[in-house]
Amino acid sequence: MSGPVTKVIDEFTFEDGSTFGAVPVAYQTWGQLNSAGDNCVVVCHALTGNTNVADWWGELFGPGRAFDTEKDFVICANVIGSPYGTLSPLTLDSRSGERFAASFPVPTIRDTVNLHRKLLDLLGVKRVRMCIGGSMGGMQVLEWAFHRDLVESLVPIAVGGRHSAWCIAWSESQRQAIFGDPHWNDGRYTDESPPSLGLAIARMIAMTTYRSFTSFNQRFGRAVGEGGADAQFAMKGYLHYQGAKLVDRFDANCYVRLTESMDSHDVARGRGDYLEVLASITQPTLVVGIDSDILYPIAEQEELAAYLPNAELAVISAPHGHDSFLIERIELSERIAEWRRRVLE
Repeated sequence: MSGPVTKVIDEFTFEDGSTFGAVPVAYQTWGQLNSAGDNCVVVCHALTGNTNVADWWGELFGPGRAFDTEKDFVICANVIGSPYGTLSPLTLDSRSGERFAASFPVPTIRDTVNLHRKLLDLLGVKRVRMCIGGSMGGMQVLEWAFHRDLVESLVPIAVGGRHSAWCIAWSESQRQAIFGDPHWNDGRYTDESPPSLGLAIARMIAMTTYRSFTSFNQRFGRAVGEGGADAQFAMKGYLHYQGAKLVDRFDANCYVRLTESMDSHDVARGRGDYLEVLASITQPTLVVGIDSDILYPIAEQEELAAYLPNAELAVISAPHGHDSFLIERIELSERIAEWRRRVLE
């Protein structure tokens, strides 16, 4: 395993026409790229995730598991707009010497994949055995499908082929929580006075969608913590903890742009009829759904499996909701490894 490193792409143009020079792309790798450059596995991270796959999907690594680094060269690159090293609102504008902040354009999911393609080309990758990711990572996986000359197989997890009105509503609610913070200042806030409350509330809203009725009821119910008359429900304490935790490691402008990036997700945008575009994705595909997911309901994965001509559906039955793809790691690894052995090898 190597630590995170950064490559610089000389120039990159977004779908909206915005062009940047000297574009940093942060990434992390495991295993070795073979001499033919054809043993790559691309892992795509979720909204507030980072490139350290071994940290959040460690159980997927090992002989006989989803990622076998004796055979695979595993790479995870940070998405555009994230605060973890790739071009984002935190990047310094060479013209002004200040951060792009709110002037940073909305990166589409397609933009991120196109930039990551440049990274793979730079690293000498000639073939991607498998592209895998959950949630926003799954959106990237579906965009990678259109790099047919490079990508052999796909594993989109807990995602649909386009962002639904339901998901857009949740994204907008989170953005409005940030915009309503008195320190937001149209995104021109300072390090000393960031919109911490708004970002924390946005995270609290998001965490509510990442789990399920059963998950919260089983874990918290109506339990209260210590504190006598001032005791609060354990559920409230959990949400406040999660909000504060994100504030310590994330940036509000980045969060806004990334949720807008997710809203851009539509594999058919500019390509034609939605179902016909799905039918054009011919790579072997394992679509993974979670039966308790309220954010990306199982019906969305059933749709993908039905219309992708070379796909099958694996359903993880768990009470944890959307986040099950980060919780049920052993089962996820077993499902992927079995599929790889049967379909790809």
